[in-house]
Amino acid sequence: MCLDYCCKLDHNRRQRSRQVEYDPTFQGPLKNRSCTDVICLFLFIVFIACWIGVGLFVFTNGNKDILLLPVDSNNSRCGYDPHVAEKKKLFFFDITKCLSPAVPFTGCPTNQICVEECPKDTFLWNKNSELNYMKLKCVQGIQPKNNEEGDDFVNKGLCARYHLKSNDLLNRCIPDVTDDFSQITNQIKDLTKDNVETSVKNIELLQNMEQVGHDIIKDIVESWREILGGIGIAIVACLIYMLMLRWIAGPVVWISIVATIAGLAACVYFTVTYYIYYKDHPKEEANANTIFQQYVRKKGFWLTLLIISSVALLIDVLMVIFLRKRIFIAIAIIGEASKAVSSTLMSFVFPIFPWIFQMAIIAFTLVVALYITTISSPQYEVKNFDKSNCNGDYEDGDSCDMNSFKKVRINNCKATCEFVGMGLSSLRTPLHVFNGFAFFWSIFFISAFGQMVQAGIFATWYWTRDKSDVPFWSVTKSVARTLRYHIGTLAFGSLILAICRMIRVALEYIDHKLKKYDNPFTKAILCCMKCFFWCLERFLKFLNKNAYIMCAIHGKNFCTSAKDAFSLIIRNILRFHVLDKVTDFVLFMSKLIITAGVAAIVWSFVTYVSERQLKYILVPVIFVAIVTYLVTSFFFNVYSMAVDTLFLCFLEDNERNDGSAHRPYYMSKNLRAILGKKNKTS
Repeated sequence: MCLDYCCKLDHNRRQRSRQVEYDPTFQGPLKNRSCTDVICLFLFIVFIACWIGVGLFVFTNGNKDILLLPVDSNNSRCGYDPHVAEKKKLFFFDITKCLSPAVPFTGCPTNQICVEECPKDTFLWNKNSELNYMKLKCVQGIQPKNNEEGDDFVNKGLCARYHLKSNDLLNRCIPDVTDDFSQITNQIKDLTKDNVETSVKNIELLQNMEQVGHDIIKDIVESWREILGGIGIAIVACLIYMLMLRWIAGPVVWISIVATIAGLAACVYFTVTYYIYYKDHPKEEANANTIFQQYVRKKGFWLTLLIISSVALLIDVLMVIFLRKRIFIAIAIIGEASKAVSSTLMSFVFPIFPWIFQMAIIAFTLVVALYITTISSPQYEVKNFDKSNCNGDYEDGDSCDMNSFKKVRINNCKATCEFVGMGLSSLRTPLHVFNGFAFFWSIFFISAFGQMVQAGIFATWYWTRDKSDVPFWSVTKSVARTLRYHIGTLAFGSLILAICRMIRVALEYIDHKLKKYDNPFTKAILCCMKCFFWCLERFLKFLNKNAYIMCAIHGKNFCTSAKDAFSLIIRNILRFHVLDKVTDFVLFMSKLIITAGVAAIVWSFVTYVSERQLKYILVPVIFVAIVTYLVTSFFFNVYSMAVDTLFLCFLEDNERNDGSAHRPYYMSKNLRAILGKKNKTS
């Protein structure tokens, strides 16, 4: 093969410039090692302690019961905060601002205020109409005293220029589209019946999200037996698949690849069929009764799926055609990895614990994020306080309580306790940023811990000449070794990834904020920066993973391990890159075929066997498909780590030893045969 030919051609050069010296005492992962990257360990501990403190702070100052209350533009919670306790409805200043399709997800970008009642009639501001100012709806604390003042407030955006007859929908004032408001449509830009209907529809979708979520949860609860059955089938399928890889890796992998291509071809066929149907029947979209149906009955939805499935099918076919020889090598390496995994079956059980920790971190992060949004409280200040006419020891600008402040007003006291804003609301952004960064750092840390432990397990298997002598407690030893010596290294590597991810999130936020300016130069700069940091994160993940493998073997700090791993890979870049990517492709195809198979079984059962009446019949199918993919990723990530560790060990073995009687290779006979290596008997 071309790959082996290139390696043989380069053999003499690498022999002359061998980077790893032969060490007769080296027998795999070192037992005597020292703690690495201790400073990063202390930094990580302090950071986690601060994160827990933030959680306690928001749990103490937040209130989960107000999450669904309508909130005005000043973050006042309608019907809850004291200054708006009697104003339970939310009123939108300019309904035409709610035309964007993103409104159900981002909210309506117009002034919103709390009001006691929704408008009962249609109104348009006219400064020449007597007492017209009394009908204006203005922001909190603004109340015009005459038409001139009202006109000034309207022009400044402090009062709504118009309002339409509205109905109450979940305490939101939604215009009544059946009312005739044609008398004001010519005087307000974009105020047409179609636009109002679109805006109302978007606001209703915003409110219906809660109902959709309720229906989805209800369907999941109703179909829990089918879901548990599907998950059970997924686990059994993964176990059977891995046993088959142990003995007949070649046929299993090729069947998976062919089945995946056939499945993608079927997807192309069905998406074409539905695209043509909804293209020829555009009225179907108008008859949709749910949000799900509104999206599914759009021809653009099926066109998008068609493009995705077609591109995926083309890529798969081309990869199989041009990399078929490399696939044979990848299959052989997967077979060797199966032996390493089967020799330590606890390596399948161990990833459960990092996964549980990651789920706990995700749950904690979401709860903290929800509580952060509720930590604001109304703040009031004293205005126009006169000690000669008022009781109490107050000064203008002092904080006050509306209930207790009533006692200071006597005689001609004109002092007021006015709402000035929401306290603690300024902490939301920094707390959300801190919470997000803590989430990324901890998630990457747990992932790194799992990678290093597995690297220690498989490296022990590789560097044991007689595979029957592999320690039974290799998983426990690897966990203990990582916890005792290398937590700091894991914190260092995960910190680098977390910083890179936060930069990417910041770029996405900046891009979102700058979209309204439509500047091509800015778009180009942001696009280049996002692409650069995406590539950088991919590279850092690759480098970190191999650094953890080298650290698990030699016990060196992060920077030294990363340098050694990168140098080793660069010296064997062609062999490593091709086989690594082909192996990833083969494992990915295996994940897809198992996921698609289990999803098809659940869909057939729910559709033709089960008698349950579900709102969305695809909910249990999609749920099972997601869980199945996570389960397959859970199992196959063990294989992926085994392949990466064994191949890196092979590269070092190839440079450390030469196959002579004094310096024999550690690799198995099958691996030596695959890669063209031999151990001399004398």
